[in-house]
Amino acid sequence: MFIRTTAPPGTNIRRLLLALSLILLTLAAGAEAWAHNVAEGDRGYIQESSGVLFWPFVYLGAKHMVTGYDHLLFLFGVIFFLYRMKDIGLYVTLFAIGHSTTMLFGVLTGISANAYIIDAIIGLSVVYKALDNLGAYQRWFGVQPNTKAATLIFGFFHGFGLATKIIEFEIASDGLIPNLLAFNLGVEIGQLLALGAILILMGYWRRTPSFMRHAFAANVLLMTAGFVLVGYQLGGFAIS
Repeated sequence: MFIRTTAPPGTNIRRLLLALSLILLTLAAGAEAWAHNVAEGDRGYIQESSGVLFWPFVYLGAKHMVTGYDHLLFLFGVIFFLYRMKDIGLYVTLFAIGHSTTMLFGVLTGISANAYIIDAIIGLSVVYKALDNLGAYQRWFGVQPNTKAATLIFGFFHGFGLATKIIEFEIASDGLIPNLLAFNLGVEIGQLLALGAILILMGYWRRTPSFMRHAFAANVLLMTAGFVLVGYQLGGFAIS
């Protein structure tokens, strides 16, 4: 659905959009610090740990999700025009299935890829969803991509990006599978917590007249953040 702004935004809305744009661009500019990297303290813990450590890995998984803004930007785009909890649950489940599958598969098989390329694709997932929300594909090409399939496929890339980072840490084989399952459980818990916060904020915004007026601008900002992520990661790949 393509949305046009029909009225000039008020002062508060302009400030809100400006603040949101600065936040998104600042986060995107720090992509290597957060996107799929793990904090140095957590990295050391993973490398030095051995045996089954269920709850610590649940915590690490949850922490990764709530600080992994690339995941959150994509989820924000996915649920932007979803109003029924049934639909939200379906799309989030598809994303979780994709994310979990490739994370576990990548680590257990040792298959990895260049982290910059994977993270650039993840940035493209944000761009894709913003353009979808703007109705660009129908307008430009006369077709509508299968949004469920796209959510699942991009979930695969999100999970593979995390697997690539975990492999670099050479996690101990002793207790590997239980720890990975615990980490994945933590990721899903973190996703639900982050999603709950997003839905609360979206719920308040949707009840105001400004939502439909400024949905266009919000998705343009989302697309901009995605392009910045892509550019940052491709730049990192070029000089690495």
